[in-house]
Amino acid sequence: MGENFKMVAKTMHGFEDLLEKELLQLGAQDVRKGTRNVSFRGDKGFMYKANLCLRTAIKILKPIRYFSIRSEKELYEQVYKMPWDKYLTANDTFAIDATVSSTQFTHSKFIALKVKDAIADKFRNTEGKRPNVDLKFPTLRIHVHIQHNECTISLDSSGGSLHKRGYKTATNIAPINEVLAAGLIMLSGWDGQCDLLDPMCGSGTIAIEAAMIACNIPANINRKEFGFEKWQDWDVDLFETIEDSVLNKVREFHHHIYGYDKAPSAVHKAKDNVRNANLSEYIQIQQANFFETKKETEGKLHILFNPPYGERLHINMEEFYAQIGNTLKHGYADTDAWFITSNMEALKSVGLRPSRKIKVFNGKLESRLVKYEMYAGSKKAKYLDNNS
Repeated sequence: MGENFKMVAKTMHGFEDLLEKELLQLGAQDVRKGTRNVSFRGDKGFMYKANLCLRTAIKILKPIRYFSIRSEKELYEQVYKMPWDKYLTANDTFAIDATVSSTQFTHSKFIALKVKDAIADKFRNTEGKRPNVDLKFPTLRIHVHIQHNECTISLDSSGGSLHKRGYKTATNIAPINEVLAAGLIMLSGWDGQCDLLDPMCGSGTIAIEAAMIACNIPANINRKEFGFEKWQDWDVDLFETIEDSVLNKVREFHHHIYGYDKAPSAVHKAKDNVRNANLSEYIQIQQANFFETKKETEGKLHILFNPPYGERLHINMEEFYAQIGNTLKHGYADTDAWFITSNMEALKSVGLRPSRKIKVFNGKLESRLVKYEMYAGSKKAKYLDNNS
């Protein structure tokens, strides 16, 4: 299929273990965990597969050059020397993303500007014409990473962030990121072996990501485009072969996924998004106030949700979290209930003891994914049953 090369999958803080496991299951080689990233090796077909399938990756980068620098002038010179005609023509467009972690190089926008100048000048001097910058839909998105004095230039094979799955046309206030939703489902241990409920479903992201996990549907099968589709070595036949092979691994799901929201507008948007993802047969969205519901299904239930934190929605958080605890306690026996919050003070008002707390980040907000185990009958009775 072609020779292997190094790639770097970027992720959210705390999801490195999940991403490492995903890559190993896909068949990546030389998998190594970093901070908010996992590096690996594979061929072009595997790059296509990683973009299609990885649930917890934000971007897949292909490093093409490493060098040390001591000044912006050296950065310009090193970038200028690179054979950019292998990746771009003067009629193409490009965009630069830069991240810096250095005492000497501190302004990522200035670094991006120097790299842009070097590429543009190279084309102008060799061909008399330069490619233009297009920040939204470039032919080639280039990633610059500077750590201390070490610089890595990479091609962004994903294009836009991989959390943009392609199924979401409508969102509500404070929507959950798709990569975060998938990671929370995986961290909670749900594997499609029982019903799942998101009682505050908003635009339906958790329910949709759960259905895709349960059915083993590739995370990004609904995306309109990946960055590599504009590359000079784009191989549409290879991509379609990879796409067919991953779709052949889709499986049936024998339980149900439910989403509640009390806002009619949210319910309407969630139903639209479920339909866009072609998952209507697996997901039921209903208008309901969670605090007025009780468990309606037989057997074990898995709850996962993203309640308001008080960051953007202004409500009495202590009272709200107390209602969460009361609803779980009185209406949801035989349930594992998980939710994410950054409001540690309000969390105390739930009135139940979490059996697990996992540190995660929602954007820049340090948060906790907490688990409450609601037993069928009392905990003591459950213990006696198990030990009789």
